This record gives sequence, structure tokens and C-alpha cells, in this order.
Amino acid sequence: MPQLGETVTEGTITRWTKQVGDQIAEDEVLYEVSTDKVDSEVPSPIAGYLAEILVPEGETVEVGTVLARISAEPVGDGGGGPAPAAPAEDAAEPAPEAEVVAEPADAGDAPTADEDASTPAAEAGQASAPTPSPAPAPEPDGGSGQAAGVLLSPVVRRLINENGLDPAQITGTGVGGRITRGDVQKIIESGGAKPAAAAPSSPAAPAAPAASASKSARPAPLPAGAPGELDQIIPFSRIRRVTAEHMVKSKATSAHTLIAVEVDYNGVEKVRQARKGAFKAENGVSLTYLPFVARAVVDAIDEFPHVNSSVGDDQLIVHRYLNLGIAVDLNFEGLLVPVVRDAHDKRLGALAREVAELAAKARTKRLLPDDLVGGTFTITNAGPFGTFLTAPVINQPQTAILSTDGVKKKPVVVELPDGSDAIVIHPVGVLALSFDHRAFDGAYAAAFVARVKEILETRDWSAEI
Repeated sequence: MPQLGETVTEGTITRWTKQVGDQIAEDEVLYEVSTDKVDSEVPSPIAGYLAEILVPEGETVEVGTVLARISAEPVGDGGGGPAPAAPAEDAAEPAPEAEVVAEPADAGDAPTADEDASTPAAEAGQASAPTPSPAPAPEPDGGSGQAAGVLLSPVVRRLINENGLDPAQITGTGVGGRITRGDVQKIIESGGAKPAAAAPSSPAAPAAPAASASKSARPAPLPAGAPGELDQIIPFSRIRRVTAEHMVKSKATSAHTLIAVEVDYNGVEKVRQARKGAFKAENGVSLTYLPFVARAVVDAIDEFPHVNSSVGDDQLIVHRYLNLGIAVDLNFEGLLVPVVRDAHDKRLGALAREVAELAAKARTKRLLPDDLVGGTFTITNAGPFGTFLTAPVINQPQTAILSTDGVKKKPVVVELPDGSDAIVIHPVGVLALSFDHRAFDGAYAAAFVARVKEILETRDWSAEI
């Protein structure tokens, strides 16, 4: 198992691209491995034939574990089936072989965000209603179609009465086992349950025994998250599981607070429209709003450094460098946050190029694990989807994350040179900061986003490009 990043200690083999006996070219992808940082395609270190697979798909092993052996000579027909480990006797007299060992990964190793192929489909079932115990007979329902102790809404009660159904024979899927309209309709569509029995002529049982009987007859609720008959089951990919764990941990760790400002992008838009052609020709990337925001954040953090920090053991760790994380969506399959290192030393053009390069690497599965670590502040950009206001979750162990929402033309009041006001149409969007209230207070956060807004609205951006 190769060392796929400074902090990676183990990996899971998600797929072997070759089978025992297959010929392999040097640097040809041999297997895929998933770590807690990223999924990667690992190339073969040498050319030859795959003689033996020692770690099957789905197994997690530590860095340095021998995964397979490669022979210089053919080892037999590779066949068309799966690639199990070759029997020991078959490998007793092989030609000289090379082991796939824990050498550091080359810079060309290509990460992938494919799903963990080893994850089994989730299994869940519905709990069936318990058999009513031979407790004292329930009170007559007066033709209501409602068994004693079974709570029914008026709509559900009417459906049960109209179709002559027995509610005691219907398994409820609502909260606390309550029978829902869908439960009744499903029974009707399937041919119906047994009709309700005639009301008994015997007198009502005492109150206490009746309560016991109704409790016994109540259907058991479904387990939390149990799928129904019409539900689709989609096993979580590894990246989805890691994201979920990270987000839940962040909400449990930080005192999340949201603050937002509306930004007039008119000055930015004028420069963007005037220079976007030349900028793309010179830098090879499109000139979007994101690098302008990133550049404004860099300068604002210089004035409000506590935003660029982490919370330690009863202390605030303020970073004197800015490693800027940019959240990247992977075609709705997951989210990665590659890091622009030393963003404080980069101007707008350099930021635009590096953000675009990291996003392209993320979407084409070429990120390395070390591209994802060391961030000190994060920007998430939901704006292309036309969002109005986003409350992002802080990327731990950072203390703040900024969302850039959709920019749309809106009427704006501006002051004219003569001091009068006028209504004009400008591109406007919201910037929203989620911050950890343990690290600093709302006034500090508000001053920071106000400074970002001021930079975006008043800077001469033509001098920056």
C-alpha cells in the first residue's frame, strides 16, 4: 500500500483493474484505493504480468502492506472472472517477480472520487404488527372502524369504514405506529384486509384492562430509516460517508453563527466584461466572480486575522499564512475542498488560475491527498445555481467559511454626483459567513464581511488584472 499523503496511514482496495495473468504496462492503472482523504488510481511500478493478488477488493490495509506480485514472465491465462489471490502452489516456481510495495506514490498518481465498490447494499426490513394478546375485549367502537387505543385521523377512519377494513390488521408506518392514509390505500389496492368484526355485545371491560389491551394491539413502529417497498436503496459511497462524519462533527464542535451582506458587483462586472476575453487568452481560464471574492477575502483577512484561525485547547490559534480552501462539487456525487496554498501571496490572476486548476483536477480524479489538507479558511460557491443565501457548515478545524451566492440584476439606489438619488440596475449578490462564535463575536465577523464588501465595491479592479 503506497503512502498517498502525509497523514494517510491506511487504504481500502476498491477495485483491481487487472486480473491474475493479465499483462501490465509500466504506469498503467493497476488498482484503485480509497483513503480517508481521496480515492486514487494507482499505476503499476513496472511492466510484466499480474502473478498474484494478495489483498482482495474491499479489504483495508496499512501503508506498506504488500498488495500483489508482478512477474516478468506470463503466469497463465488471465481468464474472464474476478481476480482472486492465486493459490500458493501456483506461485511456487514463478519467474522473477516484483512486489507492489509501499513505495511513495509518484506525482502522477491520479486520484478518483469513484464510489467505494466494497460497500454492501444497506439491508433493512419492516417490523410487522404484533399479534394482539388475549386481553379483555376492547370497547365497541360504535361503527367507527377504530380499534380501541388505535388513533386514526378522520380521513383514515373514513377510508377504513368505507372499505370495511379492520384497523387492527393494518400495520401503521406513521409516528408511533399510527396508521396513515397511504397504509390504508395500500391495503385497498392489494385486495383489502379482513373486514372489521361485529361489535361485541358484552359490557365494556374496566378501564385499566382496556388500556392494557389497546397497548398490546398497537402496531410496532418501523425502525428509524427503514425503507419501504417503493423506496430506492443507494449505499453511501466512501466520500459521502466521510463528508457526513465531518459535517456532523463540525456541527457538534463549533458554535455556528451566520452573518450576511449584500454586495453590489457593478464595479467588478464592468472590469469582468471588458477584460474577460484578454484574461482567458492570457491565463487559460474564464474570469468569474469567484477570484474577485477570493482576492477581497485575502486582503480583508490581513485586517481581521482572527477569521483565519483554529480553536485549540482553550486558545485561539491565529494563522499568519492563508491556505484558501475552495469547495468543489463532483457532479453531485460528493464534495471536496482542495487548497490554494499561500493565497496571501497571490494576486487575482494567480488565484483564478489555481482555483480553476484545482477544480479541474478534482473533477477529473487527479487530486492528491495533500491537495486537500492544511486549509485555514474556506470559500464555497453555490452562486452558479442562483442561490439567494447559503448557510455553510464550517470546515473543521477552521473557524469560518464564506459562501458566494447567486449574482442577479436588481434595482439599486445610488447617489449621483449632485447629491441626489437615483434607481439603477446593478448585479447584486449575497456573501454569507458561517463562523465559530467561540473564536470571535458577531461584531468582528460583521466588520470582516463589511470589509470584503467594501473591497469588492470600491477597488479599481482594472489595475489588478
